[in-house]
Amino acid sequence: MILVIVFLPLLAAAIAGLGNKALGAVPAKLVTTGALFVSCALSWPIFIGFLSGAETAHVTPVLKWIVSGNLDAAWALRVDALTAVMLVVITSVSALVHLYSWGYMSEEPDQPRFFAYLSLFTFAMLMLVTADSLVQMFFGWEGVGLASYLLIGFWFRKPSAQAAAIKAFVVNRVGDLGFMLGIFGTFLVFGTVSIPAILAAAPNMAGSTIGFLWFRADTLTVLCLLLFVGAMGKSAQLGLHTWLPDAMEGPTPVSALIHAATMVTAGVFMVCRLSPMFEMSPVALDVVRFVGAATCLFAATCGLVQTDIKRVIAYSTCSQLGYMFFAAGVGAYGAAMFHLFTHAFFKALLFLGAGSVIHAMHHEQDMRYYGGLRKSIPLTFWAMMMGTLAITGVGLPGLGGLPNIGFAGFHSKDAIIEAGWASGNPGVWFVGVLVALLTSFYSWRLMFLTFWGQPRWVNSEHIQHAVHDAHGHGHDDHAHHDAHDHADAHHAPAAAEDAGHSPSTHGAAETELAVGTAGYHPHESPLPMLIPLIILSIGAIAAGFVFHGYFIEPEAGERFWKGALAFREHLMHAMHEVPVPIKLSATVAMLLGLLTAWVAYIRSPGLPAVWAAQFRVLYRFLLHKWYFDELYHLLFVRPAFAIGRIFWHRGDEQTIDRFGPNGSAWLVQLGSRGATRLQSGYLYSYAFVMLIGLTAAVTWAIAG
Repeated sequence: MILVIVFLPLLAAAIAGLGNKALGAVPAKLVTTGALFVSCALSWPIFIGFLSGAETAHVTPVLKWIVSGNLDAAWALRVDALTAVMLVVITSVSALVHLYSWGYMSEEPDQPRFFAYLSLFTFAMLMLVTADSLVQMFFGWEGVGLASYLLIGFWFRKPSAQAAAIKAFVVNRVGDLGFMLGIFGTFLVFGTVSIPAILAAAPNMAGSTIGFLWFRADTLTVLCLLLFVGAMGKSAQLGLHTWLPDAMEGPTPVSALIHAATMVTAGVFMVCRLSPMFEMSPVALDVVRFVGAATCLFAATCGLVQTDIKRVIAYSTCSQLGYMFFAAGVGAYGAAMFHLFTHAFFKALLFLGAGSVIHAMHHEQDMRYYGGLRKSIPLTFWAMMMGTLAITGVGLPGLGGLPNIGFAGFHSKDAIIEAGWASGNPGVWFVGVLVALLTSFYSWRLMFLTFWGQPRWVNSEHIQHAVHDAHGHGHDDHAHHDAHDHADAHHAPAAAEDAGHSPSTHGAAETELAVGTAGYHPHESPLPMLIPLIILSIGAIAAGFVFHGYFIEPEAGERFWKGALAFREHLMHAMHEVPVPIKLSATVAMLLGLLTAWVAYIRSPGLPAVWAAQFRVLYRFLLHKWYFDELYHLLFVRPAFAIGRIFWHRGDEQTIDRFGPNGSAWLVQLGSRGATRLQSGYLYSYAFVMLIGLTAAVTWAIAG
């Protein structure tokens, strides 16, 4: 069964990719989508088997792969509780994304290529999560990197999509360098790349040291930190996060697939898979906790001011990944995986819901041109409402022995915040609560700007241009503009603060006026796009309540995980015994965020303009994402281009070409010109040359 689950998407990708246009769009879609639904249908019984205790961990050999000296990396598929969670997450979201793409990409001429890329991505991710060795995990790790490059740059004729794909690829190579060094070091220390063997031997290496960068350090700390660098790149943690927002240049189904359940969660999965190894290094856990909390806060602040609907959700993903990492950093690996599980449902729902909004608005992504859409696209509105209630953590904390009742994010995110307090890290707990407030604010800001207020798209010149471009250029998803997060003083219904207009007008980046009473009318998405929204809405509502016991309850969690990750049962007990104010803190933060967003965007829509003017420096700082891109451009991009120009002009043109092929050609040309002078055609010239030759020969004979 596991062989079918993993390799069926690869077979479908090969058929659709090699057949391409000769196969046709409909057969390609049927093959790839059908394969993913089969894989999904086979994955859920495995997951349910682990929940019920009927399944046990097992390894399915595939073939001998690499045997070189002490290195023996056999290809085998490992299935345990951790793998089972990832199987249902990956196959479920991927299958629904495939189905959703039937409607969203219906006008795209290269549909077979797109669906082949989706299936290839899914296969690579399945290889990653079923890996029994670090080398096999690295194969899947690089596979999702390649497939994400192809998907983000799917519209390869669009310069910004090309740049985003290259950026994602390069930034991930930085993280992958750390991951490779970690694998090399692990093999050096343990003499094997087998994950079970490494985890079994890890306690024996506690307290040992290893030479690294001209000094000696704790062995497991060095190895864990190197491996974590790879996780930072793949899961877009602070410092290596810059590729994630730009990945929005790809089609919206790609955004849902990459950001919801697959590539960005690979780092969290890897840390949890190797959690017994991380448990032996308190320093490494401190770094994981700090980076996760910092990323959580950073991304949430950036999401406050973005105007591109997909970028807001992208920064939300980055922030939620930070939650998962700081949960792992405090030792609550079960809570980290629980949030990964629930996050897949509501984040895929939000991304696909945003795609439905973009589809309705002829591929306009700027929320400043939305407003009043809840009556035009009611099913999309209610789906995104379910996703928003889930991500903001709406629910009733169980007090007095009562169970927790709430949406998916309420169960998993609150568990992480409580774990922060129970682990003795009040600073991390405070960051978690603060980010819960910010998450609530920017999530409801997105909902209010999109679905409430006056319809700012009516007779909008900008929307009409988008409609014209969409009709003229096909399903392009990027016909309107390149920089969604910067204000446009000419086209915007009302100017943004970043453009320098007066805050007294109702015209900051988030508050626009309707511009007419007639014009383009949004429409609801087709059925293939709505069915995934309905299914994911069920997950966003019920996934937390139904499954929380298996992930984080002390006794049930121990039975479910069965050693698949390091499960601190005492921490799980402490989480459930935190004081009542701690239990209520996340709920209070959620309500404060909701109230603030309602006041700013419904009751007093002029407030954002006033705030942006009052805190102009902070506003610009957040609008430019803490200037990370500008800083990296200054420190890395410009020097790299300068070095490239030096090697190009001085090295290649003025040295290699000058003294190499160009110089050789010049010498041949010079010699040919000299030779032509000897070929005059006159008899006396040839006689003179013969005389010189004869004289030289006689002289040589006499001298000899």
